[in-house]
Amino acid sequence: MTRRRPPAPQREWAYFFDLDGTLVDFADTPAGVHVSEDLCRSLERLYRDTGGAVALMSGRAVAEIDRLFPHARLPVAGQYGLERRGAGGTITRHAVPARRFERVRLRLANAVNGKAGLLLENKGLSLALHYRRAPRLAAYAHRLARSMLPVVGRQFCIQRGKYVVEMRPAGKDKGVGIREFMKEEPFRGRTAIFVGDDASDEVGFAAVNGLGGHSIKVGPGRTVARWRLPNVTAVRGWLDS
Repeated sequence: MTRRRPPAPQREWAYFFDLDGTLVDFADTPAGVHVSEDLCRSLERLYRDTGGAVALMSGRAVAEIDRLFPHARLPVAGQYGLERRGAGGTITRHAVPARRFERVRLRLANAVNGKAGLLLENKGLSLALHYRRAPRLAAYAHRLARSMLPVVGRQFCIQRGKYVVEMRPAGKDKGVGIREFMKEEPFRGRTAIFVGDDASDEVGFAAVNGLGGHSIKVGPGRTVARWRLPNVTAVRGWLDS
């Protein structure tokens, strides 16, 4: 059962946050997202108060996250954990079969050419088809992504999200990323908290539940999360409490 209003934040917890739809509102394109100074200050304050036990868990690449937060180098799992920067600052990346990846990228680029509103984003280790500006192309985008699976084989999988479908290497996800962080200082031994809003966050919720922590779903929809907040504004209010 998912309950309203999670318990107030504690200094002794380890915090994991999705970004888009959780800490910031969606934009028409990934590049259009705005991160306010207030949010930056809130995260930096939480980072100080917890001794560094704060990490971002995003579908975005680490380099893109750093662009949004230019004055902070938080621990982060980018591209659903395919690349991860630990508390010590070292970045590790999941191996990707380069030739297959490039073959799929070219096929997808050709397929979306001329489809107004459909955006192909190359994140370096994964490929995302965004259709937020053209919801009518949702079925086409999903069929197109599935049609690429025979090309890349079992090493890749489909990741569905809000107005996006992605192809990414299998074996890493936000749940795996959270468990990896929890084995390291300063996360080790703390109560894990994960706040997210999308289908890709469900594995993170499940991981946190298994660790005895607090999983928090943002917005409506079925979820395994144990708590719920209605929107980004509510997340910010909870965080600042």
